[in-house]
Amino acid sequence: MASPKNLARKLIESHLCAGDMVPGEEIQLAVDQVLLQDATGTLTMLALEAIGLERVRVELCAQYVDHGLMQADFRNPDDHIYLHTAAQRFGIWYSPPGNGISHPVHMERFGVPGKFLLGADSHTPSAGSLGMLGIGAGSIEVATVLAGEPFFISMPEIWGVRLTGRLPDWVSAKDVILEMLRRHTVKGGIGRLVEYYGPGVAGLSAMDRHVIANMGAELGVTTSLFPSDERTRAFLEENGRGDCWIELAADEGAAYDVHDEIDLSRLEPLIATPSSPDNVVPVRDVAGRPVYQSYIGSSANPGYRDFALPALMVRDRKIAPGLSFDVNPSTRQVLTNLTSGGMLTNLIAAGGRIHQAGCNGCMGMGQAPATGRNSLRTVPRNFPGRSGVKEDSVYLCSPETATASAITGRITDPRDLGIPYPRVAYPKDPIILDGMVIQPPGAAEAKDVEIVKGPGIAALPPIEPLGDKIEGPVLLVLGDDVSTDTIIPSGARVMPYRSNVQKISDFCFEQVDGSYVERAKATRTAGGHVIVAGLNYGQGSSREHAVLAPRYLGLKLVIAKGFARIHRGNLINAGVLPLTFAEDADYDLIEAGDAARMTGVLNGVGKPDGLTVRIGAREVPVRLELTPRQADILTAGGLINWLAAKAA
Repeated sequence: MASPKNLARKLIESHLCAGDMVPGEEIQLAVDQVLLQDATGTLTMLALEAIGLERVRVELCAQYVDHGLMQADFRNPDDHIYLHTAAQRFGIWYSPPGNGISHPVHMERFGVPGKFLLGADSHTPSAGSLGMLGIGAGSIEVATVLAGEPFFISMPEIWGVRLTGRLPDWVSAKDVILEMLRRHTVKGGIGRLVEYYGPGVAGLSAMDRHVIANMGAELGVTTSLFPSDERTRAFLEENGRGDCWIELAADEGAAYDVHDEIDLSRLEPLIATPSSPDNVVPVRDVAGRPVYQSYIGSSANPGYRDFALPALMVRDRKIAPGLSFDVNPSTRQVLTNLTSGGMLTNLIAAGGRIHQAGCNGCMGMGQAPATGRNSLRTVPRNFPGRSGVKEDSVYLCSPETATASAITGRITDPRDLGIPYPRVAYPKDPIILDGMVIQPPGAAEAKDVEIVKGPGIAALPPIEPLGDKIEGPVLLVLGDDVSTDTIIPSGARVMPYRSNVQKISDFCFEQVDGSYVERAKATRTAGGHVIVAGLNYGQGSSREHAVLAPRYLGLKLVIAKGFARIHRGNLINAGVLPLTFAEDADYDLIEAGDAARMTGVLNGVGKPDGLTVRIGAREVPVRLELTPRQADILTAGGLINWLAAKAA
C-alpha cells in the first residue's frame, strides 16, 4: 500500500520530468502556464527575440501590464505597445493597462487547480490559493521555459502548517501571514514549500488564501499551497469557470519535513513596523502613532472583501482630516462590482482617493508618503525606499487596521473602533469581465505581426564567457536581507527604464552608496569588481535588473553568507559567480576597497569545495554549489549564451 502523500508532493510528482524528490536535489518540472508582468516581461520578450523563438511552447502564457501605469513620458506607453505586439507575435494573452494586478486577474481568468504556473514575479505563489503550484523565477529563465525547456529547481522541504479554529472578528488573513513572519522571519522559509492544511482552512475563502500565499514570498519560501475544496469551487463559479474545479488535498496521515500549527481563534490584529515584513508586533503595541497615509489594495489584499469591508466601515463616516486614504483596486472586475453594489460610493464619500486597478504605490509607482510621516499599507513589502521615498516609514497591516486608522488618524486596533463588525457578502449576481484579456492570433496570423519598439527599448547587453581569473576591488560590503529594491530602486523615477539595462544601471545601489556607479564603471575594462553581503542577499522582487545592471557595470562575483533563491538563480543566469563563505566569520574581516583575486575559476566552477578568493593578504575559503547545468551556464557567460550554444 502506498504511503500517504501531502499535496505538495502530489503536484510536484505530477509535473516531474527528471530528478529525485529529495530536498536539495535538482529536479525538472513541466510547466503548464506562465505569467509575465511589465516590470519583468520586457526582458523576457527581449530574450525570446534573442533566442529566435517563433511561438511559446506552453499551454498558456499571459502578459499583464500592472506596474508601469504612470504615463509621464513615452517610456511606459512605448513598453505597453512593445509588450502587446510581442505578445501577439509569440502567442501570448495580453492584459492591458488598468485591467488589474497580474496575480488576482490570473486567478479570475486562468487559475486551474492542479496546474503549474511559473511567473516572472516573486509573488507568483499567490496561485497556491487555488491549489496550483505557483513559483516565481527570473525573466530570462522564464523565457527558456517558453522556448520549451523544463523548469529546473532544487526540491524544497515540505513545511506543513496545520490551521485550526476560526478567525475572530476584526482579524483577517493578513494577520495569519504576519503571524508566520513574526514567528519565522524573512529567512525562515528559504528552501521550503509551505502547505497549509487542517480544519481551519475551510473558514478561509480563496482570496483569504491568496493573501497568505502571496506574502509567503516574504518568508522566502519557494511557494505556498492550499487544498482545492468547496471554497475554491465557489471562487471559480463566481468567475464563471466552475467547470475547471477539481478537488485536491493531502492524503489522511500525510507527513511533512517541517511542521507548525496556528490556532486562528487565538490571533489578534498584527502590524509589521518599518522597515521589514518580519518586524511584526500586535497593533495595540503601536496604537496611537500618527498616520499620514492609509492605503488599501495590492496583490497582497486583492479580494472583493478587502475593499467592501472598509467601505462598510467608513459608511456615513469621514476619514481623519489631513490623512490620505488611498484606494487601489486590484482588478477591473473587483472595481466594477464595488461600483455596482455602491461600495465605491461609500469609499469616495468618506474621502477615499481612487486609483486605477494595478500595482501603483506598492512598488513606488505613485502614492508616495510625505517626508517623515507614517504610511499604513496592505501591500506585501515595506523594504526601505520601496514606497518611492528614501526615508519612508511604512507599516504593513490588514484592511481592517488600515481603515480604522484612516478614520481616527492614528494607528488603531480595529477592535477599539467601537462599531459592529461588518459582514461582507459577495454579490449574488457578480459582473464577470471575461473579455478584457486579449487573446493572441493563431500561429499563421502571428507571423505577420510586427513587434513595435520605441526609442527607449534597448537590446540586452552581451555577456562575455567566464574567464579563468577574476580580479578587482570589493566595491561594497553589505549586511543581511539586502533586497532587490536596494540594488535597483523601484518606483516612477527608475522603473520606466526597465527595457534598457544600460540606462537603468545608472541607479544601482544609489540608496547605499551614490558613488557606486562611477566606481563600478571604472572596473568594467579592468577585470570587474566584487560585492560582499550577509544573509538572504537579493530578497524580494524577481526583477532581473538587480543582476543585469550591476553585471553590466562590471560585477563578476558576489560573496555572501546566503542568497535568496530567485536572485541566486538570476546571478548564475547572468554569468555572475554566487559564492558563499565557508566560514561566516571571514565576512567580518572584509572591508570595502580590499583587492580581490580568484584564479582557476573555470576548473573551480564544477567543484563546491576547495575554492578560495584572495582578499587583501588573506585567502578566504568559499563554496560554489552548482548543478552541472548551472556550471555550464556560468562558463558560457549566462543563460542566453548557453541556449544559443545549445541551439547551435
